[in-house]
Amino acid sequence: MKISGLQKLTLLDYPGHLACTVFTAGCNFRCPFCQNASLVLPSKEISQYREEEILNFLSSRKHILEGLCISGGEPTMQPDLTDFIRKVKSMGYSVKLDTNGTHPKLLRELIEDQLIDMVAMDIKNSKESYPKTSGIEILNINSIEESVDLLKEGRIPYEFRTTIVRELHTKKDMDDIGKWLYGSSPYYLQAFVDSGDLIGTNLTGYSKQELIELLEIVSPYLPNASLRGID
Repeated sequence: MKISGLQKLTLLDYPGHLACTVFTAGCNFRCPFCQNASLVLPSKEISQYREEEILNFLSSRKHILEGLCISGGEPTMQPDLTDFIRKVKSMGYSVKLDTNGTHPKLLRELIEDQLIDMVAMDIKNSKESYPKTSGIEILNINSIEESVDLLKEGRIPYEFRTTIVRELHTKKDMDDIGKWLYGSSPYYLQAFVDSGDLIGTNLTGYSKQELIELLEIVSPYLPNASLRGID
C-alpha cells in the first residue's frame, strides 16, 4: 500500500463513527479541482507511511477508534488494497472506502466479501461533462455507471457526492446528474474550497445561495440530496 497521509482522528469522514483516515497515493483522474494534488501528481514530493506503521497505529487505537476511512488519490488502484483491508478488519474496525468508481469489479468483490462497510463515491459531473471535470479527455463512462448501479443495489450504506465548482458545473449538469442518479440515494453537493494544493488554477466556488438553487434542481430526482460543507 502506498499510503501518503494519515488523519489520526476524524468526526466527519466516516459518518456515525469515531475514525481515522488514510490517504493513498496515485490516481487515474486529474480533476482540476482536486484538493490533494500532492497525492495525485507523480512529480510532487509526498511523504510515505509504511503499511506496518498504519497497522501498528490502528492496533494502539482499537479501543478508541471505531472505523477507518480509506481515501486518496484513488484507493482502488492499490494492488494490495484487499489484503490491507483484511488486516484492518481483523482488528475489529469498520471500513469506509472513498472511490471514483472506476474499478467496479474490485468494488463488487469488496462488498461481496464483506470487507467494506460503507462507500462514498464521487460523482464528478454529468456524463457529458465527465471528461473535462475528471481531467481525462478520452474516458469510458461505463465503469462509473456500473459502480453507480452496484451501489444503488443497497447492499451496504453508501453516498454519492459532487464537489461543485463554478467553472465546471452548470445548472444543466445538475439536472442531468439528478436524472442519472434518480432515486433514494443519499447525495451531497459539496462546496469547493481552494486548499492551496490543487491540480488546476483559477477555480472558484458558488455562493451558499447559488448552491441552494443547484440543490433545488436535483432534489425532485434525488429527495435525499443535501448540502455539505456550507456554513
